[in-house]
Amino acid sequence: MRDQLPPGLPPDPFAGDPDDPSAALDAIEPGQPLDPAERLAVEEDLADLAVYEALLAPRGIRGLVVCCEDCHQDHYHDWDMLRANLLQLLVDGTVRPHEPAFDPSPDAYVTWDYCRGYADASMNEALPVDPYGLDG
Repeated sequence: MRDQLPPGLPPDPFAGDPDDPSAALDAIEPGQPLDPAERLAVEEDLADLAVYEALLAPRGIRGLVVCCEDCHQDHYHDWDMLRANLLQLLVDGTVRPHEPAFDPSPDAYVTWDYCRGYADASMNEALPVDPYGLDG
């Protein structure tokens, strides 16, 4: 029996189908549990992702774009898919195959680096200004 998929992924269109084409994936070796450092990194990515989504989704940003090391093309990931992938990594050390975004609008996706810079700038703007110049 197949395990329960994390929230954020679309329902499995082949659930219960004895001819499920993904059954071939069952023969692939299962993922290895993450070591403590890898686990911490994924947990930090999840926390960062929540901040980035809270800051950028209201501005129309749908998720992140990542240049794939294998095919050297941009891959567009919505916030929910990213969260589901990271949660799956925590559960069993793997990322499930998924369908790429259909006809994405590249302007609606940003890089991790952009998100980090945007979050840092937002935090700096939110910090109180020392009127006496004593904090610098």
